[in-house]
Amino acid sequence: MSSKKYITTPIYYVNDVPHIGHAYTTIIADSAARYFRLKGYDTFFLTGTDEHGQKIEEAAKKRGKSPKEYADEISAKFKKLWDEFEISYDKFIRTTDEEHIKGVQKAFEIMYNKGDIYKGEYEGHYCISCEAFFPESQLIDNEFCPDCGKATRIVKEESYFFRLSKYQDRLLELYKNEEEFILPKSKKNEVIRFVEGGLEDLSITRTSFDWGVKLPPSINDPKHVMYVWLDALLNYITALGYGGDEHLMHYWPADYHLVGKDILRFHAVYWPAFLMSLGLDMPKHIATHGWWTRNGEKMSKSKGNVVDPKTVADAYGLENFRYFLLREVPFGQDGDFSQKALIDRINSDLGNDLGNLLNRVIGMSGKYFDFNIKSSDVERYYKDELNEVKKIISGLDELVTKMRWHKFLEELWKILTIANKSIDRYAPWNLMKEQKEEEAMALIALIANILAKTALLLHPVMPKTTEKIADALGFKIDEASFKRFVDDFEMLDEFKIKKVPPLFPKIEEPLMKEASKEEKKSVLDNKTFEDNIITIDEFFKVQIKVGTVIEAEEVKKSKKLLKLKVDLNEERPRQIVAGIKEHYSPAELLGMQVCVVSNLLPAKLMGIKSEGMILAAKDEEGLTLISPQRKVKEGTPVK
Repeated sequence: MSSKKYITTPIYYVNDVPHIGHAYTTIIADSAARYFRLKGYDTFFLTGTDEHGQKIEEAAKKRGKSPKEYADEISAKFKKLWDEFEISYDKFIRTTDEEHIKGVQKAFEIMYNKGDIYKGEYEGHYCISCEAFFPESQLIDNEFCPDCGKATRIVKEESYFFRLSKYQDRLLELYKNEEEFILPKSKKNEVIRFVEGGLEDLSITRTSFDWGVKLPPSINDPKHVMYVWLDALLNYITALGYGGDEHLMHYWPADYHLVGKDILRFHAVYWPAFLMSLGLDMPKHIATHGWWTRNGEKMSKSKGNVVDPKTVADAYGLENFRYFLLREVPFGQDGDFSQKALIDRINSDLGNDLGNLLNRVIGMSGKYFDFNIKSSDVERYYKDELNEVKKIISGLDELVTKMRWHKFLEELWKILTIANKSIDRYAPWNLMKEQKEEEAMALIALIANILAKTALLLHPVMPKTTEKIADALGFKIDEASFKRFVDDFEMLDEFKIKKVPPLFPKIEEPLMKEASKEEKKSVLDNKTFEDNIITIDEFFKVQIKVGTVIEAEEVKKSKKLLKLKVDLNEERPRQIVAGIKEHYSPAELLGMQVCVVSNLLPAKLMGIKSEGMILAAKDEEGLTLISPQRKVKEGTPVK
């Protein structure tokens, strides 16, 4: 068995400040790193920021800053938050680091000399937001990005290409042979389908902007900068010194790349192909998590519902927040954040099940035995309970190795249930009345030992809280204790229990006042939805009105779009951009009544503001606009 573990988060793109999704990925990775260190592994944990690309260049320009000044500012916010969150990273890499740039240039040179990179010309649909090209077959309405929905640009420029197509068969073989290369396994099929659909060679340089890593001096083509994803993915090896001082390269291959589902393709397709070209080993697992919503709605700045992890941690406690994120949602699925759900977890799981159990042990040990406890008779009286606990604990390590933290915590809590039920079942107060002091002592020792094992296993998720539990029970949380009390399932020796303040004071009402209004209005607290199920209240939030098209014209340079003016009996007509050009001419639309989603957030399509959405039905025979059967007054609501 390997004695090392190498764990990475994605390097976070500096086009915005940290949000709950960044915190979720980082806290999972941090918990994994802490767990493996406790198990005795030589663990290296990497995080950092991705700072090149056109999007950064444009964002900096809007703010009157150089790209480096802007990147410095946002990168510092990520590092500051992770430091405040006491994230136990071993290195924080930035793609503007000189050693990273040199490593990327070295990798490019190796792939170029191998013949896996060649020069050509590219023309295609480019999404600035995603920093990626998409074939027309993947676009929405042949124009809009399939990942973010924003309009793509037709870009034609000289480019260097990576022979991605060369590695199609080897990638499929990798997925076949390595069952757990992609975690959870449910995500693997979508990657396989993508690769089986055919891989085109990948454009990996740009000439339309300057903010990126230049090509190696040996290639001498200064107008090109590298594709931001080639640059970014290589951080996982440049952080270990690849292309320079390679004293940390013994940590490669990575054991876990923690990523969000939106960047799975880059990590499961492009990254392994680059590594194959470089002759390096494959990472062992690409562990892919879902997205977070808030009260059942997608987060967005315009809705004002983006969750700031620092605000939540300050209000409810960092460790409570860590527990909630890992416990609330199965790894790989989308999760929903609400204050109600968070409060329920704190009051129920942490307060009642864990905190109150510690309080009961402290109280009973003090009342009956002056806080002095010995474990010598636990197995004699409570062997069945011990065997149950041992069986549960024996299955926990596998859950961590598969990044199933939700299930790990769910199973861990089962041993707390055994402890709480044992107190109610055996009633130590009655045992003392019956002068069965030895049996009562053994019961309290059983509970204390369950708490000790829980503290060791929970430590990677809640390090400070579990240190307090360990202090109360008279032992230290370290590698030796983990081996002794968890791996070898030994009991605490004679020990003295200490009083500690309650760990989880009950929370009576939401602590984030601005968000609490949303919480009271929402009927979607504490839910994770599948198959796009909504409530009737959610449906009635959508306002659909009948309007009459009074102007229609083609959008230049667009194959799909028409610009319409629609009368909804308001102060002025609505301007609506619709992708119906292939099915209707402007002349056909004049005077037609259409159904319009009238309370949709305005958006820009090809730079033109659109103030609503027209409803249509589409089948194999084509697209048809939805219209009332008879003419009605403009602005009439559809119910």
